[in-house]
Amino acid sequence: MLTAARIIAREELALSPWVRLVTKEVEFAPGEEPRIYHCLAQPDYITILARTRSGLIPLVRQFRPAVEEYTWELPAGLLEDGEDPEEACRRELKEETGLDAISVTKLGSFWSDTGRHENRLHAYFIEASDPDPSFVPETGMEVRFVGHGELWQEVQEGRFNHQLHLGLLALAQRMRIVLD
Repeated sequence: MLTAARIIAREELALSPWVRLVTKEVEFAPGEEPRIYHCLAQPDYITILARTRSGLIPLVRQFRPAVEEYTWELPAGLLEDGEDPEEACRRELKEETGLDAISVTKLGSFWSDTGRHENRLHAYFIEASDPDPSFVPETGMEVRFVGHGELWQEVQEGRFNHQLHLGLLALAQRMRIVLD
């Protein structure tokens, strides 16, 4: 039988405007020596699976210092302080791809990594406008529009390998969201 674990102390150290290191002292059972755990606190994430009117899925590519390489991902970003997740979703889609949201469906909110992060991932499916040929992505970002089959080929060949975004694709498939 599990006993009620409790946080008996918590400290935060700001590392940057986007992340804080959190130290927690945890007591797992009365009288047992507390243990120290660390996690990262950051704003909630927004992740977007969008489909244009012509049936294309936007992907974005950017350099990710954490893994020291360029990665293909779904449009995504951080929630700004006090921002509504759906509004953040619309904003991020427009900023990263130039697409306008026509209809927005929330697929759920999930913990991003229960062992290391305090934040949540808000997942959305968006029916979007077709690409604007005059859109210019922000510096350091590339946008590509692919069909459903090409996206799954990217996954199978290891070129699209962001686990949180793969989870969103699996969720969409399970919810019978048709991408073709």
